[in-house]
Amino acid sequence: MKSWRPFRFPPLAQLAPADDSAASLQDSLADGFRQGMDAGYREGFESGEQAGRDAGHAAGLAEGRQQGFEAARREVLARFDGLAAPLDAAAAALARTVDDYQSALRDDVVELVARVARQVIRCELTLRPAQILDLVEETLATLPKASGEVEIALNADECERIRELAPERAARWRLVADAKLAPGECRIRADDSEADAGCQQRLAACLEQVHEQLAEAPAFHGEG
Repeated sequence: MKSWRPFRFPPLAQLAPADDSAASLQDSLADGFRQGMDAGYREGFESGEQAGRDAGHAAGLAEGRQQGFEAARREVLARFDGLAAPLDAAAAALARTVDDYQSALRDDVVELVARVARQVIRCELTLRPAQILDLVEETLATLPKASGEVEIALNADECERIRELAPERAARWRLVADAKLAPGECRIRADDSEADAGCQQRLAACLEQVHEQLAEAPAFHGEG
């Protein structure tokens, strides 16, 4: 049987390094720590600087693109406004021309209607001058009932013809010839009232209605 011999560990004092060795070890550890710190700082700084540079570059590109887009948009809008201004002016001038044309056309139509109406009235009164008494009766119906004699002032020629062609109707009133009145015109005087029963004022009222109706009608732009 093999016998065992006990081992004696050397004293700790013999294992511990000398004072110079311990100081050298501590310096080495401190240098290594500082080198590690320096290397980590440089690596972190360089990494952060690169990341910041990349982020700034990306932000600068985005901002540059946005500014370029805005500048291009403003330039396009400015050019468009410059091109649109003459078109707007031309459109406004055309609209004014159309309005003037429509207004002149309405005036021409009303004038034509007035001429035709006057000619028809003249022919009717020439053939049947007593028709003017119908206007007298219509006008008297709108006035207070007269207590005295009713005086009818007429064109001199028409007054004479009415007395000849319709003496019964003419006898209902006092007919007075007035050289100042145009054919188809007459004035009614009853008590303190006086009224115009002539054709001209009735025609003027009708023409005014025609003009208003033409003004309210849709504008005519021609075929196209």
